Amino acid sequence: MYNFPDADLYLQSMERIRYALRDIKQFEKYGYDKARLKTFQNNCEKLKNLPDDDEMVGDQMIVTDKKYKGSEKLKSAIRSLMTRVNMKFSNRTGRYRKFGTAKMGDMTDAQLLFCGRRVARVARQQIDFLSDVGVNENVINKVVDATQAFENALNIQQDKVADRDIAVERRIDVGNNLYQELVTLCDIGKDIWGETDLAKYENYAIYESNNDQKIKRKEKIKEETKQKKN
Repeated sequence: MYNFPDADLYLQSMERIRYALRDIKQFEKYGYDKARLKTFQNNCEKLKNLPDDDEMVGDQMIVTDKKYKGSEKLKSAIRSLMTRVNMKFSNRTGRYRKFGTAKMGDMTDAQLLFCGRRVARVARQQIDFLSDVGVNENVINKVVDATQAFENALNIQQDKVADRDIAVERRIDVGNNLYQELVTLCDIGKDIWGETDLAKYENYAIYESNNDQKIKRKEKIKEETKQKKN
């Protein structure tokens, strides 16, 4: 509902709250009292205390890096086992192809996860054929452990992605509610001072539409102030 940063929304809201406290007697005539201003201020603090997207992206990047490291460890464990398998069976044989490790570098996370499980399962099925090339439970368990660690890292990353989506939605909801209240407050303030005090009227302008209008308004304020002094 607003096209400026959350930090600007917070600062603009807090500034208008100060103006409204200054003009509270006039605001009370519209049914807008100190209690409502206090609620407005509390909601400003809620927005300020929400984690921003940079924080959420940072957290997501950290767990993504851990997931990447987990995938590399899993690939390494699989390659170590498949080096032994290749010593026994040609990569053109059914026994080798059963492991399903072709183009492992191009696999998606889900495909790599399934590959790790399949490699451990197939290795156990053929352990009697592979024992003479060093395939044993220790070698297989390295694949199993790496697969589990990768799955955990993958789940944590997906949770962080979901956390970021939820945080974005919450920030939007809080920000939109805050902006609506800011508009209401500013509409009252402009209505109060629209015919009597241009400077105070300008206090409640949320933003300028263009620079020319901004210059004209400042000139009007300056001229009005000059006339009052005279």
